[in-house]
Amino acid sequence: MNKSDLIESVSTKLNLTEKKAIDIVSLVFKGFTDELKKGGRIEIRGFGSFVVKKYGAYTGRNPKTGTKIQVAPKKLPFFKVGKELKDRVDRKK
Repeated sequence: MNKSDLIESVSTKLNLTEKKAIDIVSLVFKGFTDELKKGGRIEIRGFGSFVVKKYGAYTGRNPKTGTKIQVAPKKLPFFKVGKELKDRVDRKK
């Protein structure tokens, strides 16, 4: 499922116009993004949680040329799946 599939699903299930569904999905994604930018954590019980992991600088290698390069520190979003979702996908419940 991609973003447009999600919008279509929300629109159909809630009997909304596509514009309203786009607004709802965009609002949720913006809220998630803003919270992660602030370094916050998003937890959706039964589904999973989103956190930001920080990675320090390190010396890497350019795979094309083989030369060493310095990679700057970075922050990346990380999703940890919840136990309930794991069980549902694995059909244990």
